[in-house]
Amino acid sequence: MAARTKVAAQTVSCQTKDDLIACVARYGEIQRDKARRKTNTDDQIAKLQEALGKECEPLDAQLKEYERAIASFAEANRDALTNGGKVKTCDFTTGQIGWRQRPPSVTVRAADLVIETLKKLGLSKFVRVKEEVNKDAILESPDEARGISGLSINKGIEDFYIVPTETKPVGP
Repeated sequence: MAARTKVAAQTVSCQTKDDLIACVARYGEIQRDKARRKTNTDDQIAKLQEALGKECEPLDAQLKEYERAIASFAEANRDALTNGGKVKTCDFTTGQIGWRQRPPSVTVRAADLVIETLKKLGLSKFVRVKEEVNKDAILESPDEARGISGLSINKGIEDFYIVPTETKPVGP
């Protein structure tokens, strides 16, 4: 016995050109209503975030004060807290403090100048050259590139679209 699949009934139908015109108009109304609702929600979220930021300012200031006090005490008593540098973490009943070594990193300012200097000094090993497929060139000469494994040229793909005419908004 074959399994049956339920398909939702189509509630909107276009039987004539006039129906089509009306459907495109309704499509545009729904699209604009959705955009309005999203904008209103985004505005409400922005207001809430702003209010929360203002509410949290005193708490942030208090946190910074406690951070400074804890860090100051910890640095002054680091040797005792780390058992002479044998540990990097101190556990308390109320929490934990510790020191963590950051991994090495490189900061580059004026990258063009740094790259030029590295090349002049013969340190090209510190300059990365990025290779990538030139898709524009392939599209200009598709016959030469045709048949290469892993490469396909897409053309003639057709997408259906609906662009309703902008009208006056309906509703609030």
